[in-house]
Amino acid sequence: MFNNSSKILFLTMMIIGTLITVTSNSWLGAWMGLEINLLSFIPLMSDNYNFKSTEASLKYFLTQALASTILLFAVILLMLKNNLNNEINESFTSMIMLSTLLLKSGAAPFHFWFPNLMEGLTWMNALLLMTWQKIAPLMLISYLNFKNLLLISVILSVMMGAM
Repeated sequence: MFNNSSKILFLTMMIIGTLITVTSNSWLGAWMGLEINLLSFIPLMSDNYNFKSTEASLKYFLTQALASTILLFAVILLMLKNNLNNEINESFTSMIMLSTLLLKSGAAPFHFWFPNLMEGLTWMNALLLMTWQKIAPLMLISYLNFKNLLLISVILSVMMGAM
């Protein structure tokens, strides 16, 4: 994996994106860190000799772009809530944010893309996807106060993992 300088650059940018997300003071800054993380992991996934890796990187990009768009929408709703004197329900925005962060981390019931993606990855990329790429969304999930949906997701993840 570390055979040239561009891969080291993208790996460093992925680490920086995670650090930006974890240390951010606002949801918009956390979203930017998630995007840096996403855009630096895609070149690491691509392999010129394997067609499945190209397909996996496209699936990863589309799924993460959908989740990022919905997360940005929820962040904008949260900012509007602060400006419109509580006309937007905060639990609704928290539920949207939790759902998109669960989709970004590949947790059940939003794990539909994860097994297909893992088939096209090398072992090192699979290790990065299953460990480092989950740090930022799981840290952001810990900031939310919406524990019921999180508990349902944990139970579904345990049941899917047991199967």
